[in-house]
Amino acid sequence: MRAHSPDAERYATTVEDGTVYVGGPDGRVEVGDADRIVDLVGGPAWTIEYSARQKRRYPDLDTADEGLTVDVLDVMLATTHDRAFVETLRAQPTDPADGADGVSPRVGLFVGRLLSNLQYGID
Repeated sequence: MRAHSPDAERYATTVEDGTVYVGGPDGRVEVGDADRIVDLVGGPAWTIEYSARQKRRYPDLDTADEGLTVDVLDVMLATTHDRAFVETLRAQPTDPADGADGVSPRVGLFVGRLLSNLQYGID
């Protein structure tokens, strides 16, 4: 298991002309439409909540931010990614799995990471 290096290069998320990109060692990776990504996570605002189970299981959990509503686009733009994630993202197909209304594996992977950051915070 590799230890996380605090000096490891991180790659920014950007939006240009309505399209989300993630930087990378071999150039930026086009992810997909920013509005579609925001819709997939539930809309432009995210309210931080902690379940009773989480509070019981982690009694020392700092819940001071509970009830705070954050802008999804701001969180997305504040998120940086390591090389492994960028390479995995780049390897994913860009075509939707279920036709035009589906979600591409690349967008799905990115949305999963964004949801994780919204639920558990940005590391």
